[in-house]
Amino acid sequence: MALTIYGSPMSRAFRVLWMAQELGLQYENIPLDPRAGDTRKSDYLKINPNGHVPAIVDGDYVLWESLAINLYLAKKHGGPLAPADLAEEGKALAWSMWALTELEDNIITLVQSARMPPERKPDPARVERATAALNAPLRVLDAALTQSQHLVGNRFTVVDLNVAGVAAGLVIAKFDLSAWPKVQAWLATCTGRKALADVRK
Repeated sequence: MALTIYGSPMSRAFRVLWMAQELGLQYENIPLDPRAGDTRKSDYLKINPNGHVPAIVDGDYVLWESLAINLYLAKKHGGPLAPADLAEEGKALAWSMWALTELEDNIITLVQSARMPPERKPDPARVERATAALNAPLRVLDAALTQSQHLVGNRFTVVDLNVAGVAAGLVIAKFDLSAWPKVQAWLATCTGRKALADVRK
């Protein structure tokens, strides 16, 4: 089996596992637990010197960072999830970077607040700042989804998967999305896909 995906479905690796399922790829999943030191072992550091998951080994090719991996897999395997042309490829890059820069850090803060034991929760002021900081990007996303049910090409693509893969943390954090109904509906549709349900099994 050529493709190996490192990281458990409970980590950011779920985004890559979801992509592999959507593409119908055969792959081996090697779960790693950072809390147990798995990602700091010498064998894994040769794959990802950052000591984080996910990472993939695809034949002789090694790549890390979940959204970059998904863009690579989409381009390699093609089909409706892949950008259809250069313009769509540009949008795929833009939305993926947008999700990382505008959403992820603040969503992580909210997830930590929802899931961590009391002694490890971020302080309330930080949670309040993260909540407020999400207003502007969620307005941007809601406006984009007013134009189409999907972010690129009027179909579900790697762009939706990448952005929803970041935004899914809002569901975990029980974040109230009622002010952004298009985002709420789109996120429910994306995270309700069979391929993601298969990963979660």
